[in-house]
Amino acid sequence: MTDTTTIAPTPTPTREDLLARFEPVFDRIAEGAVDRERKRELPFEQVRQLAESGFTAVTVPVGLGGSGARPSDLFALLVRLARADSNLPQLLRAHFAFVEELLLDTSDDLVRRGPWLEQVAAGEVFGNASHERSAARVGSLVTHLVPDGDGWRLHGEKHYSTGTLFADWTTVTATTPAGRVVGVTVRVDDEGVDVRDDWNGFGQRLTGSGTTRFEGVRVEPSQIRPQRDERRTPLPAFLQTVLLASLAGVASAAERDAVEFVRTRTRAYSQGVAATAAADPLVQSVVGRVSADALAAESLVQSAAAAIDRAHDAVVAGDPDAFDRIETAELVTIRAQVTVVEVALRATTTLFEVGGASATDRDRVLDRHWRNARTLSSHNPVVLQQRVIGDRLVNDAPLTYFWSTGQA
Repeated sequence: MTDTTTIAPTPTPTREDLLARFEPVFDRIAEGAVDRERKRELPFEQVRQLAESGFTAVTVPVGLGGSGARPSDLFALLVRLARADSNLPQLLRAHFAFVEELLLDTSDDLVRRGPWLEQVAAGEVFGNASHERSAARVGSLVTHLVPDGDGWRLHGEKHYSTGTLFADWTTVTATTPAGRVVGVTVRVDDEGVDVRDDWNGFGQRLTGSGTTRFEGVRVEPSQIRPQRDERRTPLPAFLQTVLLASLAGVASAAERDAVEFVRTRTRAYSQGVAATAAADPLVQSVVGRVSADALAAESLVQSAAAAIDRAHDAVVAGDPDAFDRIETAELVTIRAQVTVVEVALRATTTLFEVGGASATDRDRVLDRHWRNARTLSSHNPVVLQQRVIGDRLVNDAPLTYFWSTGQA
C-alpha cells in the first residue's frame, strides 16, 4: 500500500508571532542597558542571547533554519530592540545586510549561498569591515588581496568596523590585483586579524565600531564574493533603514523614560500649576510631544520598510518592474531619513523639559538618548540627502546609491 501521507511545510511566523517570541529577550536586554552605558560594558552576552534565541537568523528562510521574516518584520523588531538598547541594532546592521545581500543575489546559485545562510541559522554572527580612513581617493581602497598558491592573502586596515568585535566573521571590501572590488568574508579569530576596541565616539559607545587590521590573512576562493555595484538592489535602502529603526527605537526609549520620570517625580516648581509633575498640564504636554515624535519616527520607518518589501520581492522574483520598485524604496527611505532624524533629536532633547537638574543626574544617563541619536544621525548626513532628493525631484537626477569617502 502506497503511503500518501504528506508533511505540511513549516509555516512562516507572523509579525505578531515574532514580537511575542523576541519581546522577552528584548526585555532582558533592557534591564541592564543603563548599567552597561554607565560602565561602558560591551554587550557580548546580549549578542549571544540574540543569536541563541534565533533573532540573528530571523530573515533566513524557514527551510534553511531561520524564521523567514520579511524586511518590514525585521525593522519592526529592530525598533523594539533599539528601545531596549540602541547599540544592538546598529552593531548587527552588517549582519542583517549580509543575509539580505545573499537573499537578493539571484545571480548566485543557492549551493554557494546556502552554507552561509545555514551558518547564520546556526547562530554565527557577521560583522563589518568596509570603511577606510586612508589617503585613497573617494571610492578607492587600500585594503587588497595578493595571490597565495590556490588562494589569497588579505592586507589592510578598516575603521568603523561596527559589530566585528562581537562577531564570528567579518565582511571586508578589498581590491584584487586586477583592480576589481570584492567582498571577502574571514573569521574574526583567523591568524592575522586584529580587532580593536578603539571607537571613541560620544554616542553608540557599545557598538564595537573600532579598527580592524588584516595582516596576511589567508583567504580561500569560497570566501570571496564579487561586488555588484552596477546591479541596483534595495540593499542601500535596507542599510539606511536599520539606522532609522535604531533612531525610532531611541525616540521610543525617550518616551518611556519621560513617562517614568514624571510618574516618580515628587518635587514641583513654584511656577508650576499643579502639586506634582504628573498633574501639571505643561509637563503632560511635554510628554505628549515626545510621544508624538516617537510615533512619527516609527511610522516613517514602517513606510520605508513597506517600500523595501516590495523592492525585495520584485528583485527575488525577477519582475520587470524591479528597478522602479528599487528607485521608489531608495527615494522613500532618504526622504524618511530627513524627518526621522529631526524628530528623534527633538524627542531626545525635549525629554529634559519634564524635570529640572535631577534629569541630568549621571546615574540616570538620560543623555545617552540624545548622544546615541546624534551619532546615528551622522551616517550619510541629512544635508547631503536633502540635496539628492531636491536634485532628483527638480532635475530628475540619479539617486546616490553607493556611499564612499576618501580624499577629493
